[in-house]
Amino acid sequence: MRSSFPLISLLGYFYAAFTRQPKPNLFTKIFATPSDLASSRAGLLVQKKLSLIVLLVLGLVSHDISTQGTPPAPGDILPHQLGETFTPHHLLVDYFEAVAEVSERVQLTEYGRTNEDRPLLLAFVSTPENLAKLEDIRLNNLRRTGLVAGDTDPNLDLSIVWLSYSVHGNEAGGSEASMGVLYDLADPNNARTSEWLKNTLVIIDPSLNPDGFNRYSNWYRQIATTELSPGLNVREHREPWPGGRVNHYLFDLNRDWAWQTQVESRQRMKVYQEWMPHVHADVHEQGHTSPYYFAPAAKPFHDYITDWQEEFQTEIGKNHARYFDREGWLYFTRESFDLFYPSYGDTYPTFNGAIGMTYEQAGHGRSGRAIDLPTGDTLTLSDRIAHHRTTSLSTVETASKENDRMVEEFGKYWKNSGQNAPGKYKTYVISGNNPRGKLRALTELLDRNGIRYHRATKRGSYDLFSYSDGKMMKSGTQAGDLVISVNQPKGLLTQVLFDPDARLEDSVTYDITAWSLPQAYGLETYASESSLNLGVEAYNFPTWNNPLDGIDANSIYSYVLPWEDLSSARFLAAAIQAGLQVRTSGAAGQFGERKFPAGSVVINKGDNRKTADFANTVARLVAEHEVDILPITTGFSTSGFDFGSSNYNLQGRPRVATLAGQQVRANEFGQIWYYFEQDLGYPISIYNFDDLGRLANDDVDVLILPEGYFNFSESQLSSLRDWVRGGGKLIAIGSATRALAGAEGFGLKYKESPEEESDPLQDYGGAERRFISSYVPGAIVSTELDDTHPLSYGLGDRYASLKTNSLAYQYLKDGVNAGRLREGAYTSGFMGHRARKQLAESLSFGVESMGSGTVIYLVDNPLFRGFWHNGKVLMANALFQVD
Repeated sequence: MRSSFPLISLLGYFYAAFTRQPKPNLFTKIFATPSDLASSRAGLLVQKKLSLIVLLVLGLVSHDISTQGTPPAPGDILPHQLGETFTPHHLLVDYFEAVAEVSERVQLTEYGRTNEDRPLLLAFVSTPENLAKLEDIRLNNLRRTGLVAGDTDPNLDLSIVWLSYSVHGNEAGGSEASMGVLYDLADPNNARTSEWLKNTLVIIDPSLNPDGFNRYSNWYRQIATTELSPGLNVREHREPWPGGRVNHYLFDLNRDWAWQTQVESRQRMKVYQEWMPHVHADVHEQGHTSPYYFAPAAKPFHDYITDWQEEFQTEIGKNHARYFDREGWLYFTRESFDLFYPSYGDTYPTFNGAIGMTYEQAGHGRSGRAIDLPTGDTLTLSDRIAHHRTTSLSTVETASKENDRMVEEFGKYWKNSGQNAPGKYKTYVISGNNPRGKLRALTELLDRNGIRYHRATKRGSYDLFSYSDGKMMKSGTQAGDLVISVNQPKGLLTQVLFDPDARLEDSVTYDITAWSLPQAYGLETYASESSLNLGVEAYNFPTWNNPLDGIDANSIYSYVLPWEDLSSARFLAAAIQAGLQVRTSGAAGQFGERKFPAGSVVINKGDNRKTADFANTVARLVAEHEVDILPITTGFSTSGFDFGSSNYNLQGRPRVATLAGQQVRANEFGQIWYYFEQDLGYPISIYNFDDLGRLANDDVDVLILPEGYFNFSESQLSSLRDWVRGGGKLIAIGSATRALAGAEGFGLKYKESPEEESDPLQDYGGAERRFISSYVPGAIVSTELDDTHPLSYGLGDRYASLKTNSLAYQYLKDGVNAGRLREGAYTSGFMGHRARKQLAESLSFGVESMGSGTVIYLVDNPLFRGFWHNGKVLMANALFQVD
């Protein structure tokens, strides 16, 4: 039944569309002066809505609206119609808030904030009756997973569909489409969606990456011409570096679902773990000439993906195809986008029981409002929105129609995950002797992923797989070890993240092929093929006891912090910035009963006679970082060197810089930026590539070259050499080493490739397979370290390195080959057979002197995606420990 909306309610409806203030101030706001409105954040938008209200008051416009609360269309709230141009993030927020204000079908929540303080939103959409029971529905679903105890109630068995838009901010068609999808679902006059919502809850995240989305949409609105300009090479189709794909720290959030290094991921996943949806669609965009991609996904599938998950994504895809066929829209399936790497927006939900899918629309940051296609047609923003709107609604439709089957199969998944996880290993044992900081970092990640762990109370001897040795061996477990059993709801996810090898059914894959957490964290770990009875109890880190309590500061000769993990590096960085004179040990030492390894942080009272408030400063830093520092009362060693020895190297306060700009890979630059500001807590200066020559003038001590495509001029190389010879430290990471290989003055040389005869009659169709024979998409390799060299401090003589390139360099002739990939070294993941042969006996990490300075080659990127925790120690060694 439809009836006229009372005038005051209609005024309130439009008021909600342009203000976030409470409704009691409605008439004050309506009669605000034009100057007041112009000074507000959304003055133009307010004036637009106010004009419409004035017309309504005058009786010049009539509006017939459902008593259930018909939502405003996007064009009623935005200063443009949907699809005319891109919407800045704050206006996207305005629209979602306006709909939530008037619709009984929508509840809006802010689940967090970005680095740039933009809100992260979720809209919960269903019938008013379902929304009234939202918490009951959530808990009922978690009971089905086993994550919450109790019996399920069939009356609360709704399909839960989570739609995620534009994790890559410049794939902006997704966020634009989210507004249309919200309108379609919230409209009570839409009979189709009204029927779906009776048994379905839809969760919409309109922008997973607000900072990137805003970077792109603001840039585009600033430079776009009034008329459409679809030519490929015009300015609005040439997005500048770093682009809107990435977040504030230039991380790719679509690779961060499992690792949760970024603030957006951590806040989103906290809510995701509280809901565990049955379906998750990750809405993306791709190159502008590609047809639409939707499920089913391409091979390879991870072995642990169930038949049901594979079958149901096909059902969803067929429903999409029905709509696309009707319109004549091109699409493709089962190509390019696989389900293997576990930290995507499709795979991570899949390993948490959902039907996880990626949707890819032609568009991306290249397409703008309109772009010419090779067919002579033009792809418009409106086209992109229509396609995404269609697949989004089709997803909800399929979930609704298959509600009973979906809920049943979802329950089966979790039962099998907890009682019959499919992998080989059933128990993972992590030695309690690992450094406390590494154990804490791992358990924090386990907590974020909802993986349960315990402490062993028994010791034993078993046949176990050793991660460090890469083979089965008789090993002992001890009381105090950290134990992770797969007999838990997240058993399958545990196997995915912990297995030493993930079997790859097809070597043509989209991303890295190895990621095992024990190797990423550098932890002594063992895996058992059977469930072990180790008498487990709750694993709680003991309360930290300050080692300086009860000790007279006047009696302390030196303070020593063993160099073990990233927490040691953070303390060193803080001590340097606090103005303390700090040394690092060039060898292991022992003073009485107190022992410490090479690389340890040493703060001598004798070095700090001029340091104001010395003892209190040290005590403050120890308390802030909760480190187990060793107070030592004498400089006379029991073993090793006395504290007055030259084997303790005085640390300065290095001024560190890195390069940004067009020749730098945005993600890899961001990894360095994030490492210094968030992991290490140490200042870093960022220079544009063209300002490289200014380093000497600014007294920079350390320059880090991120991965990139550097093309140094002779003049720039000469300046760089002079700067190093004058005492600078140059750290080149990954592909940045290419710019130095073979260059005058640098000792880095490529290995010669063995000549292989090629078959002139080889088939055309095998080209891709031949290419990957020399390809390393991302594999873990056991790298031999020179454990006497400072680059190995805290790491030992073996380092599990994540190799993401096939760069093969000779060993340095006049330097230190601190890390090397030996013939027959253990590897996990895919490495093409030609690449494996070429990389044998090649340099992984090297150090050479140049005049008074140093060049450090980190051929494997230790900071890759910010999740390779042990690599952060290696990077700290390069920064602080290597002279």
